Amino acid sequence: MAKLLVLYKTPADPAAFDVYYEGTHIPKAKKIPGLRKYEVSRAPVLTPAGPAPIHLVATLHFDDMKSIGAAFASPEGQAAAADVATFATGGAEMMFFEDHEV
Repeated sequence: MAKLLVLYKTPADPAAFDVYYEGTHIPKAKKIPGLRKYEVSRAPVLTPAGPAPIHLVATLHFDDMKSIGAAFASPEGQAAAADVATFATGGAEMMFFEDHEV
């Protein structure tokens, strides 16, 4: 399994972010070919020292790294990636990785 982890930093208007993310971005992202599962965090994102400067964590699951590459080369993947700049006023970090159980 391969995953795309997106860390959305705290936006200028968290309520507006939430409305746009739920109503517009998630439906766009769910159209990405090869997407197997889409998870988002709920409630505050915390660190051992307290609140994190992260508003939301999204984890998108794919079969493998090749599938992630194909997904974001597609028109749907490009549209979802371009959409991030529309609402993520605090910025976002994206990381791709393959995982395995130990």
